[in-house]
Amino acid sequence: MNSHLLNTINSPKDLRKLKVEQLIELTKELRQFIVDIVATKEGHLGASLGTVELTIALHYVFNTPDDILVWDVGHQAYGHKILTGRRDQFITNRQLNGISGFPKRSESTYDTFGVGHSSTSISAALGMAIASQLKGEEKHHIAVIGDASIASGMAFEGLNHAGVTQANLLVILNDNAIGIDPSVGALKQYLTNVKKGKDDQDNIFEALNFNYSGPIDGHDLKSLIAEFNRLKHLKGPKLLHVVTTKGKGLKLAEENQVTYHAPGKFNSATGELTPKSNVKQPPKYQDVFGYTILELAKKNKKIIGITPAMPTGSSLKYMIEELPERAFDVGIAEQHAVTLSAGMATQGFMPFCNIYSTFLQRAYDQIIHDVALQNLPVVFCLDRAGLVGEDGATHHGVFDLAYLRCIPNLIIFAPRNEVELRNMLYTAQLQKTKNPIAIRYPRGSGVTLDWNREFQEVEIGRGEELQKGKYIAVLSIGTISKNVSEAIQNTPSVGHYDLRFVKPLDEKLLHEIFSNYTKIITIEDGAVVGGFGSSVLEFANKNNYKNDINVLGIPDEFIEHGTIQELQTSIGLDSKSLSKYINKLLE
Repeated sequence: MNSHLLNTINSPKDLRKLKVEQLIELTKELRQFIVDIVATKEGHLGASLGTVELTIALHYVFNTPDDILVWDVGHQAYGHKILTGRRDQFITNRQLNGISGFPKRSESTYDTFGVGHSSTSISAALGMAIASQLKGEEKHHIAVIGDASIASGMAFEGLNHAGVTQANLLVILNDNAIGIDPSVGALKQYLTNVKKGKDDQDNIFEALNFNYSGPIDGHDLKSLIAEFNRLKHLKGPKLLHVVTTKGKGLKLAEENQVTYHAPGKFNSATGELTPKSNVKQPPKYQDVFGYTILELAKKNKKIIGITPAMPTGSSLKYMIEELPERAFDVGIAEQHAVTLSAGMATQGFMPFCNIYSTFLQRAYDQIIHDVALQNLPVVFCLDRAGLVGEDGATHHGVFDLAYLRCIPNLIIFAPRNEVELRNMLYTAQLQKTKNPIAIRYPRGSGVTLDWNREFQEVEIGRGEELQKGKYIAVLSIGTISKNVSEAIQNTPSVGHYDLRFVKPLDEKLLHEIFSNYTKIITIEDGAVVGGFGSSVLEFANKNNYKNDINVLGIPDEFIEHGTIQELQTSIGLDSKSLSKYINKLLE
């Protein structure tokens, strides 16, 4: 790969020494550099390819890091990282002890705000802009946000506030008509009309007191530079509408934007995906959900499917394709998704609200106030629970057990395999309990090839004995059960119990366990503070048990990125570490 220009750029100061004609050549080098590394190391490809010209123009015109640049989500920030001193480290992107896949304040002064979740950039940049005013500083504050993220409620809150300030804020709307999946909603249609030149409706951003300009071609480097230089001299809140193509420069990525958001390994020259192994693998948990909810919905017309902008990631796409009148992608709007579900539940429907565990945090008030307080039978399907791997601290779903367990009326279930997930989905739609239910399951494939079995009803609040022992009882919840089973497979003196429900706990089973074992170990792929282990400690305290209880799980710290296996090993949750720990207790 020819990178003679890129290899001279160690910071934006070097970038600003180049002539505009050289910058055009640099866009080719930067784009190819991203393609070559992501092809072998994996990561988020399409978004960063689409913002190459925008990234170069921003760092060329504005005096970063003194001028503050905030990226939204961060999927599109690979070029930014490479140009701000991390070119040689980029090969470690998203790997254990390497650089993060998202902007991160501790990593670089050019990463002015840590991101990973969407729609935070406008509020953060506005806060910085107001702070600069209070300190008497003259600097620019730029928020780059996508057309999917700007439709989120928090982005509108930021726009609403910014419009009544004199803050030196520039919002760049990077409009490529797609987030991870295609953008949805009325705002998408509005932006589409703007791009087509229709002028039969008022400009929504001007109505919010923003100085609006655009739309302009986000791949026309000269136009971007000229417009940024013009905007530098305008005071107050401004919004530039930039139109880009996700996956720009790699033909297959442009044509298959959903697939190439994060494509895995591929041929850097052709873009063709690396073939998967022909060995039959268990399905992904998301697909077990997707196929099962469609199967159930075909028979039960009260079932509704809802997801905030993750139809492909959650596999609700199968229901959306076949039953579009009862399955909804509501965009990046987790709060709305939860309360929409609550509204439907009041009218006798059975909403299955599928949200990644880490994103449900964004709708915590709605879970409590709109669902649990009214005891409405919404079923929350929490995908990507536990450690998720290379996306790191912003995406690990490790807090759900703790933050959900304290909410009255809520049932919390974690299947240990795909069959259990399937059976719990079946049980939830029977509505024998009118309570809201949370079902958490991990990212990726499970362990069961013959998962598509006849449904069996799950008894709410009942655990299961997997192996009887004598001295030590291991209590697990969810799919971490696999690691436990591997750890004790040659240790018959150790009992293993899958509690299945964090709430309600199987107190009958717990009484048996505490009466027959001297040592208890709880193991979970969630936070140890306030989670499953804490619930067992509370049970023991309430019933005056004096057994020795050891709580294992995610330690009280933010876990960074790496493969799931690497991260489990680093915190002692892999099967070998668990075996060593258990055998030491036996000694």
